[in-house]
Amino acid sequence: MLQHFLFCLLALVLTPIAFAGARVEIIGHRGASFDAPENTVVAFNLSWAQKADASELDVHLTKDGKIVVIHDKDTKRVAGVDKNVADLMLAEVRMLDVGKWKGAKFAGEKIPTLEEMLATVPVGKRVFVEVKTGPEIVPELDRVLKASKLKPEQTPVISFNAQVIAQIKKSRPDLAAYWIVNMKPKGKGSPTADELIAKAKSIKADGLDLSVAPALDKAFADKVKNAGLKLYVWTVNDAAVARRMAEVGVDGITTDRPGWLREQLEKKPER
Repeated sequence: MLQHFLFCLLALVLTPIAFAGARVEIIGHRGASFDAPENTVVAFNLSWAQKADASELDVHLTKDGKIVVIHDKDTKRVAGVDKNVADLMLAEVRMLDVGKWKGAKFAGEKIPTLEEMLATVPVGKRVFVEVKTGPEIVPELDRVLKASKLKPEQTPVISFNAQVIAQIKKSRPDLAAYWIVNMKPKGKGSPTADELIAKAKSIKADGLDLSVAPALDKAFADKVKNAGLKLYVWTVNDAAVARRMAEVGVDGITTDRPGWLREQLEKKPER
């Protein structure tokens, strides 16, 4: 009886927002990064408070081989210190303030380790780990994920680097891995659904994580889904665009404003 109750409770927690008969996962982009400094513990905790189904973060390796959560390869934009993460020891990285640029109330916020961010994830929620390096990070990433309290289904890995996705699936076939693609490459047209599906299959990706583009219509989404792949989109901070993505059938929408976007999608459309 207790086991049945816990199963039902977990299913309720895991249920994403319903829209037009479909289930759409709302994913905080670097946490609730509209309201708090990106890729920090405070941003992640805020995303959970805003009822995000999942949150996304970015990872790099320090000089001493530790995984830290930061988007850029250097610390200039968020810390005002022009140093590459790969050239800094973890202790040096931890000395930097990445909160005050967002506001005085966030002063003192540190670049977190991946372990710290994973520890914030509630039961039933997920974290999308975006790898910003090459495949060299995979052994340490595997170690950290296995040491966390989270289940494999709670920690999908995403990356623009196809080699990273291929290596993740080779080392950890139990982890979902999604290939990120910019649908608006400079000087080129958007890739077709067939092209993306073929590449995703070749690296054994479980799905695609695409930037929003006009080419991403229902026919495009149906092709991807019918190929057995998941389909996520980024980064959506416009309610109308989010509604269109939900209507075409994406599995999840990444946004800087998870709480606000959920409210917008839950509103009944005006007639």
